[in-house]
Amino acid sequence: MEIARIHRQTRDGASRGTGHIARRALAVLAGGILLIGAAHYPFDVDKPLTEEELRKNRTYYADAYRNNSSTEAPTPTAYETEYIRIATKVADDVDIKGRVEEFVSRYQLRNGSMLDIGSGRGYLQDVVENYTGLDISSSVARSYHKKFVLGSATAMPFPDNSFDGGWSIWVYEHVPNPEQGFSELRRVMKNNAVFLLHPSWSCAGWLAQGYNVRPYSDLDLRAKLIKATVPVRETTAFKTIARTPFRTVRWTASLFGPTRLHYTLLSPNYNKYWEGDSDALNGLDRYETLLWFRSRGDECLNCEGIDNTVFTRGFPLVIRIRK
Repeated sequence: MEIARIHRQTRDGASRGTGHIARRALAVLAGGILLIGAAHYPFDVDKPLTEEELRKNRTYYADAYRNNSSTEAPTPTAYETEYIRIATKVADDVDIKGRVEEFVSRYQLRNGSMLDIGSGRGYLQDVVENYTGLDISSSVARSYHKKFVLGSATAMPFPDNSFDGGWSIWVYEHVPNPEQGFSELRRVMKNNAVFLLHPSWSCAGWLAQGYNVRPYSDLDLRAKLIKATVPVRETTAFKTIARTPFRTVRWTASLFGPTRLHYTLLSPNYNKYWEGDSDALNGLDRYETLLWFRSRGDECLNCEGIDNTVFTRGFPLVIRIRK
């Protein structure tokens, strides 16, 4: 009997010890997940422009467009040439034109008035007949045989309710005050307009330094350590662990009314275009952006299944504006 009692005590003690270790391991794991989430939380928000600043910006770009009669573009710099080469290759590789054509066809927008925000050299101007391209660079005007307007995404020189829909491809990650840009987007769209929003989501700070493409021999010790972590930080598992906590917090916030847009402010590299989005100014989270529109009454038309949860993936958003 005494031996059996000792065995039970030993077994129970071992079970309690194993349980204690398991609880500590879970606590450490949970703490690690929270730390990773906190490190990746998008704390930055816009510093909103005043109504007077917005009015002056709209007037400036409207006047600049009317007065821009030059048809000669300056010779592109080496940076601009490399930017164009990389951007064109990426656009062709993922068939951006085909995707926009499919969007226009699916939502029956071919006969509507369409706005291309950040239209560049007008790569997509023949997708629809009634097209308006908006870009902040006056030098691209000579590339258009359809309507081009010089303007900023944050202060567009259009009346309210001007367009039936439109698109923006790889633009808002480069826009200072992206929330103001989204507000302008909603302002110039008509009620029930459909918009394809396709920024480069979740741009990372290491892109500016080209850690994905530069050899270790180019880098100092700190940069080498960062480069070594990039393959792990780009995995789906790591992204899920890093983003789920703050997405859950932001989803909760959206239940109480329109949310502010939270994003990560980056340090763009305008001297060397190492890789795509080396010049990105903002790291925009797709789910955070979705919540921003939804909390204002808009509808996502391509958010089914997992795309409707905090685990949402990095596809474009198709938003129906509800005013």
